[in-house]
Amino acid sequence: RVPQAEPRAEALSELYRELSQHPGLSTACLGPDLTTQYGGKYCSLYTEWSQRDLARAENIKFCRQYLIFHDGGSIVYSGPAGTCSEIKDELLSRESPSGTLKAVLRKVPGKEKEKEKQFGEVWDQNRKVKSIDLTALDKHGSVYDDDQFGCLAWSHSETHLLYVAEKKRPKAESFFESKAPELGTSDEDTGHPKKEDAPVKVGSPQPGSGGGWLCGCGADQAVPQGEKFVYHEDWGETLSTRSVPVLCVLDIEGNSISVLEGIPEHLSPGQAFWSPEDTGVVFVGWWHEPFRLGLRHCTNRRSALFYVDLTGGRCELLSEDTRAVWSPRLSPDGCRIVYLENNVLGPHQQCSRLRMYDWYTKQTSTVLEAVPRQAWGAFPGIYCGALPGMCWAADSRRILLDTAQRSQQDVFVVDTATGTTTLLTADAPQGSWSVLTIDRDLLVARFSTPSCPPMLKVAVLPTAGHEAQTQWICLQDAPPVPGITWGIHTLQPPPEHEHPHYGGLDFDAILMRPSEGPTAQKPPLVVMPHGGPHSVFTAGWMLYPAALCRVGFAVLLVNYRGSLGFGQDNVASLPGNVGTQDVHDVQFCVERVLQEETLDASRVALVGGSHGGFLACHLIGQFPDTYHACVVRNPVVNIASMVATTDIPDWCLTETGLPYKPDALPDPAQWTEMLHKSPIRYVDQVRAPVLLMLGEDDRRVPPKQGMEYYRALKARGVPTRLLWYPGNNHALAGVEAEADGFMNMALWLLKHLQC
Repeated sequence: RVPQAEPRAEALSELYRELSQHPGLSTACLGPDLTTQYGGKYCSLYTEWSQRDLARAENIKFCRQYLIFHDGGSIVYSGPAGTCSEIKDELLSRESPSGTLKAVLRKVPGKEKEKEKQFGEVWDQNRKVKSIDLTALDKHGSVYDDDQFGCLAWSHSETHLLYVAEKKRPKAESFFESKAPELGTSDEDTGHPKKEDAPVKVGSPQPGSGGGWLCGCGADQAVPQGEKFVYHEDWGETLSTRSVPVLCVLDIEGNSISVLEGIPEHLSPGQAFWSPEDTGVVFVGWWHEPFRLGLRHCTNRRSALFYVDLTGGRCELLSEDTRAVWSPRLSPDGCRIVYLENNVLGPHQQCSRLRMYDWYTKQTSTVLEAVPRQAWGAFPGIYCGALPGMCWAADSRRILLDTAQRSQQDVFVVDTATGTTTLLTADAPQGSWSVLTIDRDLLVARFSTPSCPPMLKVAVLPTAGHEAQTQWICLQDAPPVPGITWGIHTLQPPPEHEHPHYGGLDFDAILMRPSEGPTAQKPPLVVMPHGGPHSVFTAGWMLYPAALCRVGFAVLLVNYRGSLGFGQDNVASLPGNVGTQDVHDVQFCVERVLQEETLDASRVALVGGSHGGFLACHLIGQFPDTYHACVVRNPVVNIASMVATTDIPDWCLTETGLPYKPDALPDPAQWTEMLHKSPIRYVDQVRAPVLLMLGEDDRRVPPKQGMEYYRALKARGVPTRLLWYPGNNHALAGVEAEADGFMNMALWLLKHLQC
């Protein structure tokens, strides 16, 4: 008999509370090598983790340190040093090149009615040695702590810090604002630079250089009346407070800030670092004309690598200016910069190229090209949002990266001179591997599986040619969650669903199922296609699927054609075929799994977000007899109505198979095609009860999309419920929204699948 609602909800909340306490591992940093009195070497490993705190309804960060004893070729001993401690109000932090100092950019809540302040801090091994009030210096707006533009970089001389902040915006006035009578003038009144605003040195001049390097100072600008309500563009989803980024240099000894000049006005700079010998700054510049498009998860935006010389402010282009580039990394010897490159426009995520710029010859080469098709035993291609912050081996020739390889994620070493690649996780457990850092050939990684939360792994990178002998050691274990088994299924689409130009493509699905409990023998099935659509489920830890599996559901995570990790042809096969190819792949996968596995075919449901929600809404309309419940989070339901409201209008046309131009408006035939590929077209056939979860602040798939579907379902008498989450954007990742979303999802599925 089905338990009563209240006891069931209480059991679900306890389960969620238990599983949500597993922390996620985000960053790692290795300290300098030290020598014991017996001649052995050891170093400290600093790690940062995040964890949901349901009582405080927030994600908390904490740090934990470890000691690693090694002999240069292998790890002799490793273990934790002390207990965890919470990290409060840190925006960014970075160890200095020597490892003796640490810089922190911190936000400090204002007292009473004061605004929040931002500080730059420097710590040594014993104490805080510097605290500079960035807000009081009033040279820029808020510091960028995101991973799109944000950075914090020490100069090689360890005297200056480089970071990105919002350009200072003078206070705008209305036409009717009252002003106090002017009794006199001063430097501040006239806007003339004060003495401390004079150009400053930002590094230690090299012998014979004739002086230091110059920066601009960002002096106040007068703003005409009537500018109070002028619209300022931003960079879209999760970047709504980012409009005009500027590069800033903090002089630690002089307690002053300089805003770098020389950046072309049509560029938004970010991901910056100091050039060799501190002669200038290297940065990625994104074009923002004619207008800004959403940047989060969009590695197809026109951008290039630049160098600004601090002596005269000259800005030099280092890469092609017709591509999309990001994630530049300077080699330890200061001779080479590697970076990732995509084509402009087209799919937001693609198989990327690895490019390398030689600082002294000024030549650019391609280290790795995009891979058309994945093949086991060969490099699958690069499908990562960024290279590790520290990715170079000590020889300044090899780099480390992680990338999707079908439905798992693995670590590779790349020889930049020859383009050869070696898999470092070939003999390691199957799952999801991510590189956190490498320093002096000590390699730190994160590993998880669908049934095992993240754990910390370390290794010593062997010498060139012997990388396959890498031995991984577990430094922080995470016991597997009981009651979950999983495996990967590979499927070949039937001939009638083959792509006319990209034939022979296959795809995967990860099936998780309960191994204990009353439903273990024949569990109901929850089908979860991923969003994107050019994304991928890798065999790593995911809270919702693991929790659903513990509730008693089998969970099918479908990597339909168009997913990352299967080659560029797989990505290219989907635009123009959304609503058909991806829908047929998911349905074919469901039917095949129901035939091959002992699952309850009478109790099948769908759960999906974004493009996964798009597919879920398509499937309950196109195959109403298969599915008996549906939960969607910020779904795309009508591409035609979304194109004018989203931060990524190019997505709407590209995935529909239409060309995108900023100055072009869709014609009637194109509007029709967008509507034709949308799930709203099939709403008359929907019978499954639908639960919608919408983020009020979603810029990517605005909540009016879900509201449009909600009203259409209500008008047709389909059981539906809508959850509206203020303060949440597309990911619905707020701790309270995420927890409430799980509870409502699980109860909805249990109710309508009659579990």
